[in-house]
Amino acid sequence: MSDEFDAVLSSVGPRLRDLRRRSGATLATLSESTGIPISTLSRLESGQRKPGLELLLPLAKAYHVPLDELVGAPASGDPRVHPRPFNHNGMTVIPLTRKPGGLQVRKQILPAGLTDRLEPDLRSHEGYHWLYVLSGRLRMILGSQDFVLAAGEVAEFDTHLPHWFGNADADPVEFLSILGPQGERFHVKARYRPG
Repeated sequence: MSDEFDAVLSSVGPRLRDLRRRSGATLATLSESTGIPISTLSRLESGQRKPGLELLLPLAKAYHVPLDELVGAPASGDPRVHPRPFNHNGMTVIPLTRKPGGLQVRKQILPAGLTDRLEPDLRSHEGYHWLYVLSGRLRMILGSQDFVLAAGEVAEFDTHLPHWFGNADADPVEFLSILGPQGERFHVKARYRPG
């Protein structure tokens, strides 16, 4: 039992470091959002400090993941995802995947008029992004190009390219957002059926 417990604890640090790097956060920004000192965060990630609930709970909240993902709890066998929506800059985000590695799938909802008065703030980061518009019209800026995607339209792009999303008009927009590691691409395989 002790060996199993030690193995779980030793895997928390690398998992925390991976989550932070994939989110694009620095130790300083994470410290600011959680109230945990930078030195403590660094020691957690390097395995020099054992994680306790007083540290893991604010980190789970900051990364928007369940606590069991931070500690690598064994799967319960229940395949259902129980999404916990959260708000980010006025947008409702509903996580549809629960593993911190690999593809991250989210349903995102921009309420009516959210971005009408906002100046687009283009950002770039590691990864590859796919979007599928469920309803409404999504304005998407990629570098110097400005697009409007309607319901049923799909876009994919390398996130190193500065980008921004917003409402194309005063109506709400709902879209699926899939963010994957750099270099990962969707591959569609179709089987030929002779007629």
